[in-house]
Amino acid sequence: MPKMSVRVPHQLTQEEAAARIKNLIGELKQKFENRIQNLQEAWNGNRGDFSFETMGFTLSGTFKVQASEIQIEGTLPIAALPFRGKIESAILEKAKELLS
Repeated sequence: MPKMSVRVPHQLTQEEAAARIKNLIGELKQKFENRIQNLQEAWNGNRGDFSFETMGFTLSGTFKVQASEIQIEGTLPIAALPFRGKIESAILEKAKELLS
């Protein structure tokens, strides 16, 4: 499966960045409420695992909150490859907003 990777630098404490980024999937669900279903999210410290369905595809991945950046990595079904840029852009835009 194709990989997706987004890195977002921040100047917050690691704890504050984690608290803010924990809202990312929920915020994306609100923004695209008619396109995101079956949202699953589980956190263990500064690492979060997520999965959701959109446009008939299942996306899954992890958040890793580091001292100076957030790493968001995931896998996409091959059929979603044409949408990878849009998906990464939406995640990056919302993550930057949350970390500002």
